[in-house]
Amino acid sequence: MTFEDTDFRQETLDLENPFDVKLVKDFLASQGFEFDTSEVECTMIVYNLKGEIVGTGSHLGRILKYVAVASKFRDTTAFALIVTYMTEKLLKIYKHTFVFTRPENSVRFCGLGYTEIASAPPLYCVLEFGFESISTYQDYLKTLKVPAKTRDIAAIVMNCNPFTNGHKYLIEKAASENEIVYLFVVEEDLSAFPFLVRWELIRKGIASLKNVVMVRGGMYIVSGTIFPAYFLKNETVSDVMQKQAELDVRIFANYIVPTLGIKKRYVGTEYYCKTTAAYNSAMKRILPPIGVEVVEVTRISTGISQDKTPDFISASKVREAIKLDKLEEVIDFLPDSTRHFLFSEESLPIRMKIREGKGRH
Repeated sequence: MTFEDTDFRQETLDLENPFDVKLVKDFLASQGFEFDTSEVECTMIVYNLKGEIVGTGSHLGRILKYVAVASKFRDTTAFALIVTYMTEKLLKIYKHTFVFTRPENSVRFCGLGYTEIASAPPLYCVLEFGFESISTYQDYLKTLKVPAKTRDIAAIVMNCNPFTNGHKYLIEKAASENEIVYLFVVEEDLSAFPFLVRWELIRKGIASLKNVVMVRGGMYIVSGTIFPAYFLKNETVSDVMQKQAELDVRIFANYIVPTLGIKKRYVGTEYYCKTTAAYNSAMKRILPPIGVEVVEVTRISTGISQDKTPDFISASKVREAIKLDKLEEVIDFLPDSTRHFLFSEESLPIRMKIREGKGRH
């Protein structure tokens, strides 16, 4: 049986109301979803004229989430109604939107104008819709592309939260071994150090390296849109984390590599963060088959720590030192640009935020 839109009514739920939350949580549980109010900003629900729940949809920022329709209504216009309503709502705020879904559901979103940009079966594929797209980001990259005489073209992706001598060493090594190095700086402002601060610390710290091109990571390089697990405090490697990392690397492989002609990607060995370790693992699986060498560089240390192991330079150790008001203990970790900033009044709001916070970033 088919229903017209007039057979449905929709309403926005109050996520502060326990009854509304239970209503959508129970419905989504029956559809195989585990609803978490901390992961959404707004949720709408659709009923039929008999008061039965037809479906629901939510969003967090520009990302559509928890789009589900009851099985008995899947041959109706309900799915299109939910997706169209949420998309139009988001396009009034953002230039384009994203949706994560199971690969088998991709065709339904494509039928409504969404374009699939990457897939990591069996958990995820990511699609986008709007006035901008991955091709817009590629156009930006083309404006930065430097003509090369050799195939020695490398890439590095860094968050630099904050910029350390470890980051500087990796950049300098790549610059000494390649004709051109594209340095992608994670643009998402979900870290303790804001993007513009991180960008300036790096820019000042590598000013002498003329063959390094700094690039804004946008929404496609380690972003809260494609790789939200990166910005969470994850102590264990989960399927979700691994598949998000895979999506990020596949986007890099399919869109960034051919646009800039990248042949190498440099990474540091990872001893502390399991999320970053999972990301490095995804790169080693995905990039070599398409002709991109993954160059893993051993972290540098400043000596031996109290537990008789190398005291590897780490941005997380710097943040921990700030939190404990022991910045002097990691002074050797810091290049001039970061050291001057951290010991200035300008950095006080960031240092206070770290001292009061509890998260990984």
